[in-house]
Amino acid sequence: MHVSAHVDTFARDHLPPPGQWPELRFDLPELDYPEQLNCAAELLAGPPDDRPAFRTPDGPVWTYGALRARVDRVAHVLTGELGVVPGNRVLLRGPTTPWLAACWLAVLKAGAVAVTVLAQQRPHELRTMCEIARVGHALCDVRAVDDLVKADVPGLRIATYGGDAPDDLHRRPVPDTPFRAVDTASDDVALIAFTSGTTGRPKGCMHLHRDVLAIADTFSRHVLRPREDDVFAGSPPLGFTFGLGGLVIFPLRAGASALLLEQAGTGHLLPAIAAHRVSVLFTAPTAYRAMLADLDGQDVSSLRRCVSAGENLPEATWHAWRDRTGLGIINGIGATELLHIFISAADEAIRPGTTGVPVPGWRARVQDELGRPLPDGEPGLLAVRGPVGCRYLADPRQREYVRDGWNVTGDTYVREPDGYFRYVARADDMIISAGYNIAGPEVEDALLRHPDVIEAAVVGRPDEDRGQVVVAHTVLREGAPRDAEALRAFVKSELAPYKCPREIVFLEALPRTATGKLQRFKLRADE
Repeated sequence: MHVSAHVDTFARDHLPPPGQWPELRFDLPELDYPEQLNCAAELLAGPPDDRPAFRTPDGPVWTYGALRARVDRVAHVLTGELGVVPGNRVLLRGPTTPWLAACWLAVLKAGAVAVTVLAQQRPHELRTMCEIARVGHALCDVRAVDDLVKADVPGLRIATYGGDAPDDLHRRPVPDTPFRAVDTASDDVALIAFTSGTTGRPKGCMHLHRDVLAIADTFSRHVLRPREDDVFAGSPPLGFTFGLGGLVIFPLRAGASALLLEQAGTGHLLPAIAAHRVSVLFTAPTAYRAMLADLDGQDVSSLRRCVSAGENLPEATWHAWRDRTGLGIINGIGATELLHIFISAADEAIRPGTTGVPVPGWRARVQDELGRPLPDGEPGLLAVRGPVGCRYLADPRQREYVRDGWNVTGDTYVREPDGYFRYVARADDMIISAGYNIAGPEVEDALLRHPDVIEAAVVGRPDEDRGQVVVAHTVLREGAPRDAEALRAFVKSELAPYKCPREIVFLEALPRTATGKLQRFKLRADE
């Protein structure tokens, strides 16, 4: 029987009722975890003390020995001076640095629940998340503390790190002894990851200690296949589960190292790849497309794995990157609700234009609104089962995401006869015009094949005669003419005429969240 270590039982008490849980599957022998499991202790175990763990652009390398010692120091401060007990929620905020990663590991090792948020989030957002998760403690980079203070969260106890003050987290006096990891249950809540909340109140997704290891033992182990000498890097922040997996969980589980970049825009990624011989890259499709324009003179010969997620990867971008680098991008779909990627393919299994096949340990199908499986070739809702499932924190939207034991992601997909899953659109992105179903991403892909188009987002505008008409919002390369008719003619040459945008809007930039996701709802609101 699993014995919970949580003294503060808030997270366990606010899990969805058992009848609303998805069916969990543990089909691989490596997913047979012990009943008592602390994922931070597991991630830190194994590699010798002198092996590199975290790198930074300018600072010294953190070895595994140094990382373990600093994690233990923070855990001593948490459980000693700060009074954190197992099950307490601890908010983590700051740019992507080794100290942020060490704090995350320390919170889990101490048996508390990590709530990692984005450094860009503003006071009202921070206050809302703290209210939902009943956060009582926070570890915050001293450079990001002002907005957290302005959030004015009642009773929140904030400790800063990265500064010179005597009470800075890593300057406080602590016992110079190893910290014994709290003996958490494998199904104790380890972290609460908030969705971006772009369409309303954010949803807290609760994940267990075994979930943290499960994403490494499925996608990373079987698709990514990392090596001990790999150097991971990427653009997603640690407050985004795509980044948490790709920059902390996966490299540590493999005994590899990660380059943690505070500035990870496309202008920083390429020089960092060359300077630090990065071999595994995690970023979004937009970044791959943007980097194509700057590849000349850049050394990317160290790369052997390029992973894309966060939004659909256009086939044109896949081919362009392969033509320039010789590397096939590993496409994938994941979700905050499921922690990381569950459909993907690598190497000779890649089929450009598709997302891939279910990752080992996962199952997927396409179904209709009533939950009935659909035949191959027919678009419907993507439904997924695996070792990780959606568990919203006290949120009625649990019933919308989990249906009959399946996680229904809100994506429209087609399963091809050979078993590959092809993205069609978000379920609410399908445009129905004069009886035709038009997938916005398909039109976007066509626009992105035009050499002048840097970014594109397509939405439907209500229309009395046709129900909806297609409107494309585009960002052009500098100096390109804003010739809507020329772009429409180009799309007509690429797609059936009924898919051609009725109107093209030119923008300086598309609206995006702090994690880089396109905010189509803002464009729909404008229409």
